[in-house]
Amino acid sequence: MKPSKHTIQEYQKVQAAAKAVLRDLPSQLSLEDTEATIAVKAAQMLAAAGYPDTWYYECPAQVLLGSRSCLSISGKSYLPHNEIMGGTNLVSIDLSPRKGEVWGDYSRTFAFELGAWVEHPKTREYQNGFQFQQHIHQELMHWLKPHHTLHQLFEWANVKIREKGFVNLDFRGNVGHSLANSRDERHFIQADDHTALGDIAFFSFEPFVRVKGGHWGFKHEDIYYFDDSDCLQLL
Repeated sequence: MKPSKHTIQEYQKVQAAAKAVLRDLPSQLSLEDTEATIAVKAAQMLAAAGYPDTWYYECPAQVLLGSRSCLSISGKSYLPHNEIMGGTNLVSIDLSPRKGEVWGDYSRTFAFELGAWVEHPKTREYQNGFQFQQHIHQELMHWLKPHHTLHQLFEWANVKIREKGFVNLDFRGNVGHSLANSRDERHFIQADDHTALGDIAFFSFEPFVRVKGGHWGFKHEDIYYFDDSDCLQLL
């Protein structure tokens, strides 16, 4: 099911708002911030951009840091904690804005060293996690075709995760989902769902991983779709 040009533009607007928040927010954070304060700041920035609503229960911004870096939890159960960020930390922020029936879904993980956000961290585990996320998303663009199923994408992604020495942290074991008009209508990128990706208008790809034996969880979520030429596109 190919989305129309108008539909693509509507989804791009919502996704662009989420991208703008995560472009601007990291540099505004301090050592004293917590999951709770970061979640409030992110939600306020989305609302200021015209997106006060979320499709993900009551959780427009799910933030994980420090001792909860590897925690996988549904937005239905999520409550932000008050552990302060401190000088060295990893912060994952997952945004789920909504405009009517149009969803955004975007997450990134940010490294903090010596009390400041750094785009190019010196910590080796941080480097490995960021490099893997870039690598698997790049490989997805080259590999995925409309005939591939959710099951096949699930298996492909989990093989890549294991081959590179990582562990899938998702509590469902999946690596993404379709975008729908309601949460219950989502298809997850999981085993035994043989729906073809070409039959889905938009889907998120979001491996949540840590290095095997490591301490930090890494998120990197984007939305993709197939265009009229059956080429995979980043929203």
